[in-house]
Amino acid sequence: MKKRCFVSPNGAPVAGPYSPAVAAGNLLFVSGQIPMARDGSGIRRGTIEEETRQSLDNLKAVLEDAGSGLAQVVKVSAFLLDMNDFAAFNQVYKEYFPSECPARICIQAGRLPLDSKVEVEAIAILPEA
Repeated sequence: MKKRCFVSPNGAPVAGPYSPAVAAGNLLFVSGQIPMARDGSGIRRGTIEEETRQSLDNLKAVLEDAGSGLAQVVKVSAFLLDMNDFAAFNQVYKEYFPSECPARICIQAGRLPLDSKVEVEAIAILPEA
């Protein structure tokens, strides 16, 4: 099995030496997405709802650029700066995963990249070519 690294032309710019997504077999591993503006202007600071929405929009863009999508996500790892934001995070999250939700973990992190309030990574299935 050979790995394939994906660059996401429609996703946010990467903030370090990593690939936005890597495929191994029919699984796609998407790196953590923070509320980075896709135009390269930096973090879109806002409420937890706004930062969650931007992070999930970035996740969706990477998935789609790699040939997958939100419906193919099987596992999500979510990191919150403050677990008091859990309910607000969930309100936005269920807009993106309204049914047949992926398995998920959500934990509070001491600090997130570029001081964002949320980071979301995922594992998805790549459809058969």
